[in-house]
Amino acid sequence: MRNSKNCPAISLFVSVLLLWTTMVFAGQAATVTHVSGPLAVHKTGGIIKAISINSKIDEGDTVVTEKRTYARLKFEDGSEVTLKPGTQFKVEKFNYDQGKPKEDSATYNLIKGGLRTITGPVGKRGNPDSYQMKTPTATIGIRGTIYLAEYVPEPESKVSENSRILLAALDSRQISPLATVTDGTPVGYQIPLLLAQSAPSGGAGLSPGLYVHVIDGMINLSNKGGAQSFSAGQFGYTPSIVKPPVIVPNNPGIQFKAPPALSTAPPSSSGSGSSKPSASDCEVR
Repeated sequence: MRNSKNCPAISLFVSVLLLWTTMVFAGQAATVTHVSGPLAVHKTGGIIKAISINSKIDEGDTVVTEKRTYARLKFEDGSEVTLKPGTQFKVEKFNYDQGKPKEDSATYNLIKGGLRTITGPVGKRGNPDSYQMKTPTATIGIRGTIYLAEYVPEPESKVSENSRILLAALDSRQISPLATVTDGTPVGYQIPLLLAQSAPSGGAGLSPGLYVHVIDGMINLSNKGGAQSFSAGQFGYTPSIVKPPVIVPNNPGIQFKAPPALSTAPPSSSGSGSSKPSASDCEVR
């Protein structure tokens, strides 16, 4: 009789426990599997904390790598993202249920820095547009892919310098009205080429903008200027959100050299990742 009386209470406890577990893990997107140095995460609500191997990454989290830190994130669908030093990467939205492909969703934001990714089932089943890698200049879509992406922000010194050049040009009437739009200038105006070339370029020898290199599969870059697809072996670039992405004939200077522990990405346990060694695991020059 005692056991019978306790059954409802036990059932209620189990139900509450399952509900609590579902709530706790509902927003979980990835796990940190490798890290080579200091790593931090910016949580929603403004909380910033140091993280390490086996730390969980949730929806809304922004992962930040330090100057010498590489970090690999393993997502729930088996996909992987390896972050370069000096990178800010946000998981805006992530949903993966093996039995519900139509509900797949993966929206990321490469705020600055670089990454290498081996994509999983999200974007390859159900809705092909369920995968988005946002950047300040373009959005990346995939069709079964291993690719590199690097966004070089415009230095603050360049922003202020461009403002100074623009004001000087306006004062001296050296600016052409109703001309093509130039990055960082008002619509309908264009800084003279000579003045524009005097502004400093981006860090690491790369001018500001988004750079991509497709190792396997295909990606599509789209922004307000247009869209362009890139297949295996191709490099791409777009300097701003209003300039269409273009194919670059040679490597413009993208480099990705992870430490030995991160240099070889294992096949995805779910069978969704690449099962073959890839050139993306080596330094790209």
